[in-house]
Amino acid sequence: MKTSEIKDLTTEEIREKIETERAALTKMKMNHAVSPLENPMLIRTTRRNIARLMTELRKRELNK
Repeated sequence: MKTSEIKDLTTEEIREKIETERAALTKMKMNHAVSPLENPMLIRTTRRNIARLMTELRKRELNK
């Protein structure tokens, strides 16, 4: 997810997206522990997406 796409989302949508991404990350980590994922780079990508979303959320909180 690109930064420009994140900026277009509302604050509530960002919060929802963070929750879904965190759930997906947890699920991926568990699956990877049991049997290797086909593409383990998805874990890194998901983690970075969460960080991008949280950064935008924090920026909006500071601008209020």
